[in-house]
Amino acid sequence: MAKRKITILRKEPTGFLPKTVRAESRMYISSVYVGRQPLKGCTAEEEKKYLNGILDVGPDHVEWPRHTKKYWTDLSIMVPMGGVELDISTTSDGEPENIEDWLRYKWILKHPHVALNKDEMESTQQKRFYIQDMQRELRSANNKIQTLKDADKEFIKLSDNKPNMRRVFRLMGNQNPDRLTDMEIENFLYKMKGEVPAKFVRICQDKHLKMKAEIEEMLSAEILRRIGNQIIYQDEILGDTLQDTVIHLNDKKNSGKLTTLRARLKEATI
Repeated sequence: MAKRKITILRKEPTGFLPKTVRAESRMYISSVYVGRQPLKGCTAEEEKKYLNGILDVGPDHVEWPRHTKKYWTDLSIMVPMGGVELDISTTSDGEPENIEDWLRYKWILKHPHVALNKDEMESTQQKRFYIQDMQRELRSANNKIQTLKDADKEFIKLSDNKPNMRRVFRLMGNQNPDRLTDMEIENFLYKMKGEVPAKFVRICQDKHLKMKAEIEEMLSAEILRRIGNQIIYQDEILGDTLQDTVIHLNDKKNSGKLTTLRARLKEATI
């Protein structure tokens, strides 16, 4: 059993209205249409499961489609100044305890006027409401902490592996590490692990780190060319992305080409 409640809050009206008037004003999340149908919060199968018993007819009734359409068309949530709470707790087998609140929650998740958080709401004029979900916010904050911890671990490992440190620098900094000292590279990566920890961890843990760095080195040496995201050797497109190029060069049938590229790179770096 998972107990969980969320609160829908609103963007307060602006202007010169007294606070008491603003406090008593009513704002509604109302039905919107997607094409010719009202926005629905769940799938057709979920409708049969959860609206059965709420509507006047059952899923097998000829009028079921009309009644479900009317349900979503008439759906509206009044949001006072202090917000409105929905109970979206679930049972041990994952079923909603409060079906109507759960349906409303699924509906507002898709609603164009409802943001997932206050920052998202305030970043656009279209959003007039937002969801305050303390459990989600706690999870999000903890995920950031875990990512920062992972970045610290990867940084410590890099400090003991100078070749990999230079490879990560090449992929993160889009610069040639050969022009910098180990100390300069380490200082840069220390800064990056704090500013973009998720990207830092992703690059450090990439199983193709060595190959990707090698390809970037070939690009720097002008053995390969990049046009947009495509990577080109002579007149041949090796891949539409860096990842595609790795797959291409790791293919056994292209081993001769990889050997040639590595030989050219070795010549360029002598």
